[in-house]
Amino acid sequence: MNNKPLREVFGESLAELGTVNPKIVVLDADLSSATRSILFGNKFPKRFFNMGITEANMVSTAVGLSTCGLIPYVCTFSFLLTLRATDQIRSQISYPANNVKLIGTNGGLSGFGDGATHQSIMDLAILRAMPNFTILVPSDASSMRWAVQEVADIMGPTFIRVPRVSAPDIHQPGTKFEIGKGLVLKKGKDVTIVAIGMMVSYALDAVKELAKEGIDAEVVEIHTIKPIDKNLLIKSASKTGAVITVEEHNRYGGLFSAVLEALALECPVPADWVAIDDHFGGSGQYDELLEVCGLTVNNIVKKAKRVIKIKEKAGYEQSV
Repeated sequence: MNNKPLREVFGESLAELGTVNPKIVVLDADLSSATRSILFGNKFPKRFFNMGITEANMVSTAVGLSTCGLIPYVCTFSFLLTLRATDQIRSQISYPANNVKLIGTNGGLSGFGDGATHQSIMDLAILRAMPNFTILVPSDASSMRWAVQEVADIMGPTFIRVPRVSAPDIHQPGTKFEIGKGLVLKKGKDVTIVAIGMMVSYALDAVKELAKEGIDAEVVEIHTIKPIDKNLLIKSASKTGAVITVEEHNRYGGLFSAVLEALALECPVPADWVAIDDHFGGSGQYDELLEVCGLTVNNIVKKAKRVIKIKEKAGYEQSV
């Protein structure tokens, strides 16, 4: 278990990136201690801009810096970024495809201490609908480090969702990540579990429980929800004949929607979701909120068994 919160891993990675790439500049909306962009600011004060609580202006300033050949990383809580600065993101980043890197911290329910209004359950849906965006949702420390460094090398609008909390180490050292390419973390034949972000470790735990009942589940991690790895999803769903998605996001507009869009024409199979069922979070500890919202190993197991039964009832023919 990596005991560092992923926001801390983000801040450290950003400061390391600033050492090797002098074009990196960082903007924050008076939350640098919470987003951990303060680690970059302490190291490179002349390349760090605290914009105050003015998210829209922060985005516009970042756009201006990007047109000067700099690579701005724009940091604040994910719900603030995607809601208070939505027009600027749409008109000034998405539409002209400017090279701005948006960093949304406290992703999902991980901003538990600030209550439902500060929990980001619709950020992926908002940005997924905007043209030209690349959207990354790391699941552990190694994928977070990769994401922070990788987006500096690709041109165009990008978004990284950063949890406030820590996550188990999922990937082995030397794991090869690639934009738009998912990872098969565990091969199986009975059902495909597609997971993203903090829910990847829960999917892997669910596989162990399913195995006790003789169910061989495949786990696919989607660290890039846009562009999504359509080919991998089709290949896995064609083999297993049943799919569930697991995400820390509203069931509408996030991973479930993206996976169904990828499968609908070429590989329609029974599918179900483990997600927030179209309601806000609440007050409580992180694990308590996950439980209340049904983001649990038990619910993943339940949904996986359900789609397998639907598959069997429909007589779905698995490809060889």
